[in-house]
Amino acid sequence: MTVSTEASAGAPPDTPSRPAAGHAPALPAAVPTPGRPVRGPRSRGGLLLLEAAVAFGAALVLPVLARSFKLDPLNRIAQVSGLAGLQLRFALLGLLLVAAVVLAMQRRRGRHFDLATRLASAGIAGLASGFVAGGVVIALLGTPWPMFGLNGDSGRIVEWAHAVANGRPSGSPVYPPLPLYTLGYYAEWFHGGNTAYAFKDLQILGTAAFGPLVYLAWRMLLSPVRALAFGVVPAFALIDSYKPYSQTVLVLLVPVLVAMVVTLHRSGTRNWRSVLLKGAGFGAVLGVLFLAYSGWFLWSAAGVFFAALLYFPWRTGPAKGAAFMGAALGAFLVVAGRYLTVMLIEGQTTKDYNFRFDNFTDPAYYLMWRTDMPGEVGDWPPPGEFGGVGLFALVTFLCLGAAIWLGLRKPLVITIAAMFISAWVMRMYIASHMYETQTVQLYTRTNNQLLYCGLILCALVAHLVSQRLAGRSASASASASAPASAVTAGGSRGAGFPGREGAVIGTLCALLLLLGTVSSSMSDRFMPAQDGTYRILPWVSHTIRMQDGTCPKFAPEGLCSKDGDQGWLSYIR
Repeated sequence: MTVSTEASAGAPPDTPSRPAAGHAPALPAAVPTPGRPVRGPRSRGGLLLLEAAVAFGAALVLPVLARSFKLDPLNRIAQVSGLAGLQLRFALLGLLLVAAVVLAMQRRRGRHFDLATRLASAGIAGLASGFVAGGVVIALLGTPWPMFGLNGDSGRIVEWAHAVANGRPSGSPVYPPLPLYTLGYYAEWFHGGNTAYAFKDLQILGTAAFGPLVYLAWRMLLSPVRALAFGVVPAFALIDSYKPYSQTVLVLLVPVLVAMVVTLHRSGTRNWRSVLLKGAGFGAVLGVLFLAYSGWFLWSAAGVFFAALLYFPWRTGPAKGAAFMGAALGAFLVVAGRYLTVMLIEGQTTKDYNFRFDNFTDPAYYLMWRTDMPGEVGDWPPPGEFGGVGLFALVTFLCLGAAIWLGLRKPLVITIAAMFISAWVMRMYIASHMYETQTVQLYTRTNNQLLYCGLILCALVAHLVSQRLAGRSASASASASAPASAVTAGGSRGAGFPGREGAVIGTLCALLLLLGTVSSSMSDRFMPAQDGTYRILPWVSHTIRMQDGTCPKFAPEGLCSKDGDQGWLSYIR
């Protein structure tokens, strides 16, 4: 189900022609290179499987290494040492991947450069989320409990998963069933039915899988380095180790829906077998995501519907477009139809009356979500430079307009912009009725979708500008009639940009450092502390009596209790 928006052969009218050979963009697209064999579909599928294996394998390295760290996770100096230890290993492993790309450039005239780039990009994506998962391992060293133990959402998930694994209904018919069944059966297989201890494993594994899954989803649309830069990097602003599945669904749903609209747009010229199979494939994938977390579908529905109407193949093949959508809908209903029915019936009577910190702040501010445990907060939102609006917000809105301007005919751009606007409208609609209904309906969760789509649009501006600059460079060089012999391996190419090899290596180095820094920050936010933020979650895990009656190894002053430290209740707003 690979859908490339960067292919040159057979590209739709809205896809710009690629630059001339020898003048590729600064970030390379997946196009045939002179002197290298053009790979067929089977070969491309095999390479994607290899990328997946490398990404998931890399994601497990740092969590496994972190298990051997000898430190007290409740000691701040130990936490800093642990983060530095992870950062050192991340950097060394990442530099090995970059070194492999450099070596591939130098050997055999760069014959394996593209393969090395693919694997390095996949490996860095896996290492980045593995870094955050390693942070969870450090935070929970010495305790078998998951973050927050049996309190709050963690306790409810543990209880409901145990119920469904034993054939009983969960405590909430509208709660996404896939995480509950996954936890329940995983506990049966590996923890003798102990869903509490099993949830710790899945918090770590779910966090580790975040990077590879996001990378592979964006590989349906972008080349390896672009998928890493424009898909994976923005997603790391949302990575969540407490309940990894909710944010993972969001960062997967965006590229899947975009790829679906792109495929719909092209379906009018495809054969019937391809149309039906791809439609069913997208429907099945969306069904699985819906079972994992359904909220993002509500915020995105209007925008995706608009994009689908805009890019429906009205002229080239409306019958095939209808068949594609019919196959997608049929497969979605087969996978998630039962849960959708429950949501349509029970969702009408399920109300959210829990007013949280963000419900008392300006509804137009979405750039940072302080969670349900914001800790000590001063003025919020932070005062901005322009009419109370900060520079980050200004850049985001400017990028929204610039992306639409530069990519008006591209489904990739318009679908994401439509999802951004759809989430914004739904947010304001629900918030405007909050006083009348005295319900929240989780509208503040749109923060994450608005932020993610906004960051992607900013990245796409760089993507589109780089393509246009590369095209101009190619035209200028062609007009100057630079001889092909002037091109040297990895060196300067006439009057245009330097060779693509240097661009790839430089970009990978920059992304390695950026992701390492972001991963360290996102790991640090879950280091145990009594400060009223999410750091309280792993702190409580160290204060709960284990099932054998003893305290966790690093329990504060050796004390623990059945429910653990309940001081967090004073921080709830």
